[in-house]
Amino acid sequence: MKGLIRLDEVIVQLKELFENASALAGMSFAELAAHQGMSVPNDLRRNKGWVGQLLESALGASAGSQALQDFPELGVELKTIPLDAAGKPLETTFVCTTPLINIHNLTWETSNVRNKLQCVLWIPIDGRREIPLAERTIGTAFLWQPSAEQEAQLRADWQEHMDKIALGEIDSISAHQGEVLQLRPKAANSRVLTEAIGADGKIIKTLPRGFYLKTQFTWQIICSTFGLETAPATHD
Repeated sequence: MKGLIRLDEVIVQLKELFENASALAGMSFAELAAHQGMSVPNDLRRNKGWVGQLLESALGASAGSQALQDFPELGVELKTIPLDAAGKPLETTFVCTTPLINIHNLTWETSNVRNKLQCVLWIPIDGRREIPLAERTIGTAFLWQPSAEQEAQLRADWQEHMDKIALGEIDSISAHQGEVLQLRPKAANSRVLTEAIGADGKIIKTLPRGFYLKTQFTWQIICSTFGLETAPATHD
């Protein structure tokens, strides 16, 4: 009975989260920031994560910088997706940082990529750089869970990247590799280094890496959600 009550509570909370996210559609960043008592920066060059922080604040995300979903009690991750004038993704979507050592027992099922992407609350936003940040608006939120085919694609790419990392080939991996999931440096600057497995099996220093969803993949998600015809996305 407790399990059933808990499930009912989660369903209610998930419905409430989706309704709250849906209610943001059409609001400008300035309007939402005013509601949250936040100031709008002039641009995102030095404030890249500001939009995500604004939406997390508005929706009550609780994970912060922990390696959890943004709403761990619901198993839901929050992701913004900046769109161009044609409604296509402008950039790849960061998923999580990549483990580069102590990975011998790691599997797809226990990976943070799978954990983060098992249920995503997507919030499209106006990403047009010619529009002042304060005037850009929030789009229609939608919930997404990967289909069996999509999870197979993600798993295959994740496995290929992790195999190369395990073999000490981290520096040979480029952003062009992977059908839907790419691996690329994730650091504030080139002085930020972390440990990784080198070609001879010894520990080396390299740039931290992150997993990113390619724009063609997120465009396919948008098309399938809103019943649009799929056309190539070209911002990867």
